[in-house]
Amino acid sequence: MDYLSVAIEAAKEAGKFLKMNLGKVKNIERKREEINLVTEIDKGSEKKIIEFIKSKFPNHSILAEESGETSKTSEYKWIIDPLDGTTNYTHSFPVFCVSIALEYKGEVIIGVVYDPNLDELFYAEKGKGAFLNGKKISVSKTDKLIKSMLATGFPYNVKENPDNCVEHFVNFLMEAQAIRRLGSAALDLVYVACGRLDGFWEVDLNPWVVAAGKIIIEEAGGMITDFYGNKFSIYTKGVVASNGLIHQQMLEIIKKGLNKNERR
Repeated sequence: MDYLSVAIEAAKEAGKFLKMNLGKVKNIERKREEINLVTEIDKGSEKKIIEFIKSKFPNHSILAEESGETSKTSEYKWIIDPLDGTTNYTHSFPVFCVSIALEYKGEVIIGVVYDPNLDELFYAEKGKGAFLNGKKISVSKTDKLIKSMLATGFPYNVKENPDNCVEHFVNFLMEAQAIRRLGSAALDLVYVACGRLDGFWEVDLNPWVVAAGKIIIEEAGGMITDFYGNKFSIYTKGVVASNGLIHQQMLEIIKKGLNKNERR
């Protein structure tokens, strides 16, 4: 069984588990931030994914949201978000997904994002294009910010306004056609990849949230950078993703927010 097939099977099984347990959450824990939630469903989904991957590739490393990093000796690292959109999930709001990526020697080579609610499977393998349920996808052709629909998310410490995240939102609100806030950054990224969204930005994301989306966007012809336009690393916090055509325009809006502190 190849790497992509393993990632797809693991994501689908986890997605089935999530959908089956929707509305049945019993234990909600709070992480360091009061509004950052984790449930027994997150943990159960992660356990299923890890057990399946380990049954196929027992020596590979794992980086997962709830259990952290294990077996750091392998050149292969599976990067797992077992439930992206936990807050949505606890409210039975059907916008959440499973995200699984495989990194080889520090480069993401496979990405899978599965939305069990719509039964949509997004996936990409380096150099082979990006797909949604078996059909090739590509980014939008929108070339002006005022004609663009964008998405964003807010960090769990939004009240502290890290990296002027509130200012970025207001600035984009004035320049774009529309902004959406879905509550699942992994879905935001793949929606850019398939052209539903023209761009996405967020100030503080973890590698398990962005790893799969990064390669799917790139293989769909899009662009993903940090807030300064530099090459994007999944271990970088700030992310700007787009169809490429509006990327520079988005970076200019980000720059306004970043410069606010300098003007004080």
